[in-house]
Amino acid sequence: MSDARTRHVWRRWGYRLLPGDLFSYILHIRPAEWPIMAGHTLLGYILAVGVRGAAQGEHITEALWALVLWVVCLNGGTLAINSVFDRDEGDIGYLNAPPPLPRYLLHFSIALLVGGQLLAFRLPAGFPIAYAICFVMSILYSVPPFRFKAVAGVDWVINMWGFGTLTPYAAWAATGRPLDLGHGLILLAFCPLFAGLYPLTQLYQFDEDRRRGDRTLALILGMQTSLVVAIASVLLACGLLGWAAAVLHAPVLPLALPLAAWLAVLLPWLLRHASWTPAEHQRGMYRALTAWAVTDVVVLLVFAW
Repeated sequence: MSDARTRHVWRRWGYRLLPGDLFSYILHIRPAEWPIMAGHTLLGYILAVGVRGAAQGEHITEALWALVLWVVCLNGGTLAINSVFDRDEGDIGYLNAPPPLPRYLLHFSIALLVGGQLLAFRLPAGFPIAYAICFVMSILYSVPPFRFKAVAGVDWVINMWGFGTLTPYAAWAATGRPLDLGHGLILLAFCPLFAGLYPLTQLYQFDEDRRRGDRTLALILGMQTSLVVAIASVLLACGLLGWAAAVLHAPVLPLALPLAAWLAVLLPWLLRHASWTPAEHQRGMYRALTAWAVTDVVVLLVFAW
């Protein structure tokens, strides 16, 4: 308990500023993930309006509204409700040494999810539809008796579509612009890209998941096969991006950079995984997230400039 509250200066300040367990509610919606989620969400907005349009503030009000609803209400609410039913004791994604669950965390997470859905109707139709789909998937993913996060394969499908494709699509939809084939292929490419990333997020939690009895995708596949699947998924994603470049008459050569970034992470991981500790697997996950960020930047340079 004391470690959770005093782990570093930011937590100490947080618990001083917010009395009781209030800061624990903030920690359990995992703001450390918000920059990653926000960046991937905004990718769809910039693809829709272009870099120049974004610089000029085109549809910026809708984009910012969508960003808050998607990142804080939907994603934050999903992570909080996940904490309620997981009851992790060790480190979890974007939250090391999680504090004990505050009493009303379930109510808080539901309020975020429902409130975000109601407010989503202020945006063009595609956005509340995407939000509703992910809202339902969040409940199915975390809450018994469904708890699909414990069903290997189903958890994978939910995440590859929810985070991979629907997240950037949500910001695209907020602008009201119709989706064409070329840009649809770009958004689709992030589905297999996340299919590659997702098992990597589970490799450092093997012992925790075994203890809880969750049969995650990575546990079913094993570490080596998980890494092979990740490499194959990345290759498929890059192929879809190449197809999109052909449709949109965009340059293909720069797309070699994210492919190289991913392979620089995954190939050494595949070769050395048997000797790695959980901490090394966790560092590998964060390096993969860096490769994801490189992919986002290159996609914008190729397709939105």
